Amino acid sequence: MGMNRNRDDYARHSAKVCRGPRWKALRMQALERDGWQCVQCGTRRRLEVDHIEPVRDRPDLAYALFNLQCLCGRCHARKTRLEAGHPELSPERQKWREMLREMQRKPVEHERKHNA
Repeated sequence: MGMNRNRDDYARHSAKVCRGPRWKALRMQALERDGWQCVQCGTRRRLEVDHIEPVRDRPDLAYALFNLQCLCGRCHARKTRLEAGHPELSPERQKWREMLREMQRKPVEHERKHNA
């Protein structure tokens, strides 16, 4: 038999914060302050505004601009993974992921045979 877990155990604590005009204005301020780029890797793609101190731990800092940073999806996922207690990826695993990403970026050229 499986364990019944309360759905609230998995609730995103910042979900209520990240709605409404106040958050939208604050998010724009953080993006402008950070130059519309990830503060970790410098990319300008898939930007997310992250709470440095999580809302679940510091709800009083939910709307504090100094507690926000711009991260790309990749850096944000890494930060979240570490906060959740998962270990860093091994160098081999990281190389594998980078190889797969590189393969996805390059289109595969197919040779086409023309019927004569």
